[in-house]
Amino acid sequence: MRSTANTHFLMCRPEHFAVSYAINPWMDPTSWARDSRALGAASRREWGGLHRTLLDLGAAIEHVTPAAGLPDLVFTANAAVVLDRRAILARFRHPERQREELHFEAAFRALRARGMIDALRHLPDNVVLEGAGDCVFDQTRNLFWMGYGLRSDAAAKAVIAEEFGIEVVALELTDGRFYHIDTTLCPLPGGELMFVPAAFTPNGIAAIHERVPAAQRIEVGIEDACRLAANAVCLGDTMVMSSCSKRLGAQLAERGYRAVTAPLNSFLRSGGAAFCLTLRLDLHSAGFARRTAAVA
Repeated sequence: MRSTANTHFLMCRPEHFAVSYAINPWMDPTSWARDSRALGAASRREWGGLHRTLLDLGAAIEHVTPAAGLPDLVFTANAAVVLDRRAILARFRHPERQREELHFEAAFRALRARGMIDALRHLPDNVVLEGAGDCVFDQTRNLFWMGYGLRSDAAAKAVIAEEFGIEVVALELTDGRFYHIDTTLCPLPGGELMFVPAAFTPNGIAAIHERVPAAQRIEVGIEDACRLAANAVCLGDTMVMSSCSKRLGAQLAERGYRAVTAPLNSFLRSGGAAFCLTLRLDLHSAGFARRTAAVA
């Protein structure tokens, strides 16, 4: 069984979560407004279920303070790219989310003051990158899979590669339903890669095939994709997912994984699920691990 020791997340309680604007095809403010009280209550129950599941699996969780008027602050995956105790703070494409930037920066300054991270960096002024939502770390291959074209800029690739000293594979996203790469792709601890082929261009598929052997590819069909099954959180041998079909569950089980579903229907209305609602703080590159071992 793969260890979950030292797994550490950043989350934000959905006290002010709502679908109050539309910046992707999932979001329908009119539909939300018709039943906002019940949907708001449901979002708090669902988030609480995810939170308990992660704690039960041995994770530690830090919290960002909720803020009125910032309904998407709950999606902490977008706060920053974090690796080797360093964070590059996000810059958002849409004005509706840009006010989150100062709030997330304050949260990370507090984490640094507590000794939980060592350094913060801002992106260059002309570069947009929406945190780990578009920059997913693959521990097995010691690289980042980065999405661009819809919400993040291709130019962010060079910034991330320079900061962390590892390969960054930039994949263009063109389907508005899969606006961030974390909705389409999930590296598993054993080296497998779960991904949505329909979300990528032919060049993107070729880049994935070049780096991931066929035996390690788990292709997610469009039905699972539209339930954001690829937007999953991995803890050891457990995959925490918003939804998982029998077929996908069987594929995971064949490789030694257990799929645990945490229904997140309220958040699907905003285009987010389990990965979107969390940000890993404890990820380390191969080089960092070697340096740490040498010092010890």
